[in-house]
Order: sequence, then C-alpha cells, then structure tokens
Amino acid sequence: MTGLLAMLLAPVFASSQEDTPALFLACSEFNDVYRLLAVAEFRVARFDSPAEAVSAAPAEGSVLVMADGYPDVQASLDEEVFQTAAEKNLRMYVEFPTRVPGMALGAPRSTRWERAVVTADFFGNELAEGRILAIHGCRYVPVDAANPLLVMARVAGFDRAVFGIPQDAAPILFKHPNRPILVSTTCLSRFVTARYAPGDAWQRIWRRILAWLDPRLALDAFKYRPVVRPSFDMNAPLPDNAEFLALKRGVNWFFDARLFVNPDWPDDRRSYPERVGPMPGPDWAMGNGSGGMLEGFNSTIHPDGSQDMRWWLRNDCMGEGLMALAFHAKLTGEERSRKTANNLGDFIYFECEATKGPRDDPQNPCFGLMSWDITQSLGVFYGDDNARALLGAMAASALLETERWDKKMLRCMLANLRTTGQLGFRDGRIDEGPLLQNGWQYYFQRKNTHYAPHYESYLLAVHLWAYNQTGYRMFLDRAKSAIRMTMDAYPDQWRWTNGLQQERARMLLCLSWLIRIEDTPEHRAWLDRIASDLLASQAGCGAIREELGKTGSGSFAPPASNEAYGTAEAPLIQENGDPLCDLLYTANFAFLGLHEAAAATGDPRYAEASNRLARFLCRIQIRSEAHPELDGGWFRAFDFERWEYWASNADLGWGAWSIESGWTCGWLNAVFGLRQMNSSLWDLTKDSAIERHFAELQPVMFKGLEDAAP
Repeated sequence: MTGLLAMLLAPVFASSQEDTPALFLACSEFNDVYRLLAVAEFRVARFDSPAEAVSAAPAEGSVLVMADGYPDVQASLDEEVFQTAAEKNLRMYVEFPTRVPGMALGAPRSTRWERAVVTADFFGNELAEGRILAIHGCRYVPVDAANPLLVMARVAGFDRAVFGIPQDAAPILFKHPNRPILVSTTCLSRFVTARYAPGDAWQRIWRRILAWLDPRLALDAFKYRPVVRPSFDMNAPLPDNAEFLALKRGVNWFFDARLFVNPDWPDDRRSYPERVGPMPGPDWAMGNGSGGMLEGFNSTIHPDGSQDMRWWLRNDCMGEGLMALAFHAKLTGEERSRKTANNLGDFIYFECEATKGPRDDPQNPCFGLMSWDITQSLGVFYGDDNARALLGAMAASALLETERWDKKMLRCMLANLRTTGQLGFRDGRIDEGPLLQNGWQYYFQRKNTHYAPHYESYLLAVHLWAYNQTGYRMFLDRAKSAIRMTMDAYPDQWRWTNGLQQERARMLLCLSWLIRIEDTPEHRAWLDRIASDLLASQAGCGAIREELGKTGSGSFAPPASNEAYGTAEAPLIQENGDPLCDLLYTANFAFLGLHEAAAATGDPRYAEASNRLARFLCRIQIRSEAHPELDGGWFRAFDFERWEYWASNADLGWGAWSIESGWTCGWLNAVFGLRQMNSSLWDLTKDSAIERHFAELQPVMFKGLEDAAP
C-alpha cells in the first residue's frame, strides 16, 4: 500500500539542491508530507534519523521529525537532539515522540469516538475554534499541555462542537512552553494515507504548520488529491455513458471488495466481536455466490487507510445485491455476474437458514418469513427487510429469466401479510419468541398503527405488487388502508427513524405503485405532496439534503450531549441545514422512488429530479487506485458543499464511511440498470408467473381463518 501511495503522489526527489534546503525532515521517503513537498519542488532535505536532520540544519533552520512507525512505534528522540536544536535555535515540528523536553509523556492510548477539535486561532478564520476534524485510527501520547491548538475529545456535531469541548480533552498539537517546538502527540503527517478528513481542512493545517516553521515559504503549491475521492468534481462534465460506467464499476465493486463468501476460507470472522474484522485476504479464493455475500464495510478507518468488513450475512443485503448482479449480467452479458447471481439466489432461498427450520414448517407461526441475519438473528423478522429482499429477487427473477424462487417468494409475501394487522400496519419487527407465543393470528387481527414509512412502506409496495399478480384482495385492502392513514398522519404523527427525509423517500415507491393500480386524483395528490416536500431540499448539484423531523418523534435523534455521541444509531447531521446527503437511508430510496413516480405518472418533474440525482450519484461514486476494495462503491455520507465524504460519525453501527452492499449499492446499481433499460421496476416484473403458486399456498398460510378466503 505504501509503495502504491508513493507512485500516486510523486516520484522521489533528491534532497540535494543548488539552494540551501528550507526544510530538513527526519522521515521515510514515503512520508506523506515529504512526498507532497517534493512534488511541489520545495527545497527539502530528507534524513533517516532526527539526529542527522538536526545536525544538517543550519542555525535558525527548520526541522520536522515524523513518526513513520506510527501507530506502533513512536518517533525516537533523545536529549542530545533537543540540545543541539536549542543551540542552533532551530524551529522544530515533532510528532508521536518518545520525549519532549521538560514534559512527562504517558504511554500511547487509542481512541474510538474521540474527534480532533480546533481549540485556538492558530489556523486562521477558515478553521475556527470548535471546528471538528477526523484523525482516523488515532493513537496519541498523553501529556499535560496548556493552550493546545488541537485536541482529541468526544464531541457531538456535524463540523463544529455544538456542546463545547470537554475538560478532559487530550492535547494533540501544541507549542512547547519554553522552546520553538510544535509538538503533535499523534501522527499528523499520515493525513493522506490515513484519509484524515475533511481534506481541505488538513491541507490548511499543514500549510499553517509549515508556515510556522518557515514564514518565507510560498505554500500555494502544497496541495494533494485524496487517495479515496469522488469520481468527478461537482461541475466536471460527465461522459455520455456515465450511468452505464457507474453500474459496471458499482457491480465490479462487489467482487473487488471480496464480498462473496467461500466456505473454504481459512478464517471465519463472523465470530469476531460485533462480527467486524479485516476483509478477506487477497490470497483467499473468491466465493461464487453459493456461500452468501457479506454486508459491506464498517465506517472505521485505520491508520493505513483500510476499513474493516461487516461479516454479517443479511438476507436483505443479499437480496438487493442479487438484483444488482442480475442487472449487470443482463446489460453486459458478463457470465461471472450471471453465475454469481444465480448461485446467490439459490443460497438465499434453498441453502441458507433464512428460509429453513421453523420458517419451512407449515405448522409453525414463522412459516414463510425470512430471517434478517442468518448467523445470530434467525428469529428476527423485519417486514421492511423481507420486502427489500423480495423486491430484489423479483427483479433478479425477471432479469435472469428464472421462476425457481417464485414459490418461496410468494410464501414470504403471504407470511408477511398474515402478520400484518387489519389496518395494514405490521410494526418494525416481530421476533420469533412472541410470534410462537401469540401465534400469527394475533398479529393478523390487531388494529395497530405505525406511521413509520422506513419500516412499513416497502412492504406496502410488495402487497400492491402481489395484489396485481394474484388478484388477492386482502393485499390491496390492507395496503390502501395503511397508505391512507399514513398520509392523513403526515407529517406531525410520523415516527421518523434517522430523519424525516428518509421517511418521505421511502413513501414514494408505494404511492407510485398505488397509482399503477388505482390512478386517481387523490392518489396523485398524495404522491405530489410527499415528492414536493422531499424535492424542496434538492440542491443544485442533485443532492437531497437531510432533514430531521419534529423533536420527540424520532427513533434515533442526533446526540443530545457529547457523552451521547457514538452510543446509538444516529443521523449524519446534528441539525437541519447541515449540507449532508445520506446514501444509506435517503438518496438511494429517493432514486428508486422518483424513477417509479416518473414511470407511473409521466410527470416530467419526477424525471428531471431523478436525472439530477443520477448525475450527482455518478459524480460521487468512490474512485481510488490505492484502495481498489473501495473503488466503485458509495459511502453513506456526502457533504455536497464541501464535495467530500464527511458527516457526523455518531452512528453506532453504520457511520459516515460505511458501505452497504445492499441498501446503498444494491439500489443505486439497480436504478442505473432500470434507466439503461428504459424500464421501471413495476414494468420489469409485471410478467412474473408467481401467481401459479397462489392456489396451493393461500389455504395453507391462512388455514382456519374464514375472512382470509380469496
């Protein structure tokens, strides 16, 4: 990785120059700051040790001592180095040191939720006090230092510490009280490799450090390109086939990220704490879909720039990934995608535990439901996750021209219908224990309400689709009831999950499909109301700004204190107005919903909004030569004003830099596929033969319940 980064940044420049060097560095030739100085042709000289650099520097010169062994090894400095520097009146920058004159350093510590915060005006107006930064995978040496310039602290906020800076904040950068030394207790020079964020802030920080070392330096040339970045700048022209290329790269990411499990892998990291650990090794034989597919990448970034994998085998993610693979196979003719998709579909519906055991027993109340996760959560049934897995399989069946999953799919649709109450609501999840105790009839006969489109709306869309295929009136009646009541409750009674925008985005699909069945002025007005409110926050670049709902109505609100940061699921914004687009919960589902709305109504407003969003998504797709395992994916968070992957990273499980194989990448690739085919999900799947299993399954699923007769 280090060698590749070096090639990306610059060729090696010799330290000897005709003019006297302005900066003397003790570092590796691969150090990020050294490489950037060299490529910009600053007058620099590099040495292997601090003693050599200090010895070579002239009186009044400038020396930087870098911690290239970070995070495991500190920069080794002895008293003689500092004594020589003092005698020559050198200005020094030292990082992650073993020694600082006259100061006691503790043993290195690691961070988890702490973030870097600006605590002085040292960096100018562009980085004011309270500004939040990310030092990924930070390890630092504790020290008691007055008036620090940067600290590490657990703080809430999008890019400013809204609740102030805690008293126990750890100094990260400070001026020595008695000597001209700028001390960093961590490794700031790794900011390119470790992907410190936001990038514009770290460029300013290093320009200010260098200017402090030598005010004569002209630093405009000190700039860099992040090793993980958007594919295109905000206003860059896109190629004519940009969406097709985005789809190809997006599905290739599934393979480059090594998501497909091979049962012969030497290490099953699903046993890791929280099932999060390093991605499969490059020498591990790739799976072919028959062993399932992993969830994606965790948000944590390590000092080498890598990210851990979420070693979860989730039915919803696999179903959505199956769909993306099938689109790729259809549009490119690639056999690898076709075989992997077929294998993955067979794994989901025939091989894995998601549809086996109690879920395959007609006498069991769980019959027909699909487990959320097949390793540790077999008894958890989310209606929404079942719905998204079904939508993925519906699309894949049409694209791959197969009917072999149809019976299991219809069985699941009926299983979710019989655990849906009389008013059409199912609630967020049903667990096996209460389901066995209560029986499915209890859920079927309830008159509960749950105004939460995040959990309900995609299952309502599946009900509408199933009615269109089978003519079974209960699918339609219960879906219409829940949709009407949800619209009557909008917006004040809605229970938002991570934000109100995601609830609007989720509602678009069932409203569009309701128009497919009953095209009435009222149904069009419902769609128009939700879409108009959503698109009121669409930026000129196409991004859809996140928005929080009414206080007290959210399941996962922003952290209400510094101490609450990182303790629960959370939005990516701290307050309305933060320039954030969420690709896990909002933009992905808005992309599908707007596409289906345009197809259902022919309204050019929806088509234009979808086009703008498509261009935005093409631009922000991840590009990285240094990290091919990320190239072609989409992170959850994007700051569309800064044009960078940035947000509050408070979410306990799915933070700003997470990548979901299903929710995000599955749907974005699928909608790009639909657009390439000039089709919609409704039209693509309308010729399904799933109805042929209805006469067999319905009496079994609703046995003994008279009002469930067709």
